[in-house]
Amino acid sequence: MKQLEERIKKDGRVLGDDILKVDAFLNHQIDPDLLLAIGAAFAQQFQDERIDKILTVESSGIAPAVFAGLALHVPVVFARKNKSLTLPDGVWTADVYSYTKQTTNHVMIDQRFLGAGERVLIIDDFLANGQAVVGLLDIIDQAQAVAVGAGIVIEKSFQKGRQLLDARGLPVVSLARIKAFRDGQVEFES
Repeated sequence: MKQLEERIKKDGRVLGDDILKVDAFLNHQIDPDLLLAIGAAFAQQFQDERIDKILTVESSGIAPAVFAGLALHVPVVFARKNKSLTLPDGVWTADVYSYTKQTTNHVMIDQRFLGAGERVLIIDDFLANGQAVVGLLDIIDQAQAVAVGAGIVIEKSFQKGRQLLDARGLPVVSLARIKAFRDGQVEFES
């Protein structure tokens, strides 16, 4: 997605060899016009999948998931990282390791919001090591739902996440695929 790549070049900040900060438009401050285009792009890519729900992990996946849900006219469910007093005991759970935060989160979804046979699209802001998507796949399996694919805003293709999901046979659509970070600049896949 050229518009996204241009925005990454303009406002993304490379930290070290493997971290890209996109907090100026995606996961701290949100550009709704860009997110509208992102949602439309995911809707176009997955329009034939008869999606019942979109699934993501809080918090950075919520914005692109909501815009995709809006474009596809389906509900969005996000896995919570912390159990609140209002969350019932009947939850699907998985452990998800965050590379950037160096911590494992115990994520959960109320069982009322994900059921057997539902066709689910996973949406997330980044694909790096694949742990968030794998955790959501675990929850989808527990619920006996069906994962139809994953929509990723930004993929760091030099990390192992894509290979992990390809090995599981999950269709993955990434709107921007990064080949490498060189001298503080982003190099995209062609």
